[in-house]
Amino acid sequence: MPLGSGIIYGLYKKGIRKDLTAEALPHHVAMIVDGNRRWARQRLLESAAHGHRAGAAKIGEFLTWCDDLDIRVVTLYLLSTDNLIGRAGEELDDLIEIIAQLTDDLSQCRDWRVKHVGNPAGLPERLTTALREAEERTIDHPGLHINLAVGYGGRHEIADAVRSILAAHHSAGGSIEELAELLTPDLIGEHLYTSGQPDPDLVIRTSGEQRVSDFMLWQSAHSELYFVEALYPDLREVDFLRALRDYSKRHRRYGA
Repeated sequence: MPLGSGIIYGLYKKGIRKDLTAEALPHHVAMIVDGNRRWARQRLLESAAHGHRAGAAKIGEFLTWCDDLDIRVVTLYLLSTDNLIGRAGEELDDLIEIIAQLTDDLSQCRDWRVKHVGNPAGLPERLTTALREAEERTIDHPGLHINLAVGYGGRHEIADAVRSILAAHHSAGGSIEELAELLTPDLIGEHLYTSGQPDPDLVIRTSGEQRVSDFMLWQSAHSELYFVEALYPDLREVDFLRALRDYSKRHRRYGA
């Protein structure tokens, strides 16, 4: 019987769902998509692109799970600024094409809204066009808000936010002394890529790795972290439900 199927599996999922109340669920889930390349290697597939395609196929499924539970915001870490430097040329080309196609597909699903979070500098035109058109196509959609972290790095984001603040302050003719008085965490938050959005309540990483890899460093200051052993293409709904159940039982202390 295929993994994650059958009557017992269905009853188990139903049992976990019964324990989840709307009040206990996160409003914003961030996912570090990891393990696609290892998934391809374990299956002796000829290239990492097979793993990235399997991961892209899982993303639509994962977002449907979130939407059906009325989670309102999901951020997906798909391509980091480090990936743009460290990945081999052919693999990076394949990954960029896969993300571009995924972006277009998601913009035509349900009433979802798609937003690019990241710096477009260094991304090829094919990808920036797909991200821009998806944003424009879905800007008025009221459903699940999907952030696609592409060309993203947490430290770069904070640096971009500070540059944006400095530029705005300079344009207004302000002094350094005045800026020092105005500069607060809230002001920096207003200039992040996710300005106006709630910070993630829960950050999940697949593949068994237990690190954040420069992902949402500012926004995740008080997030709960959860690590899943499954490689991303193998992620099952029950794995996600277990993460939510674990989250619902935690007492969030916000820095204590």
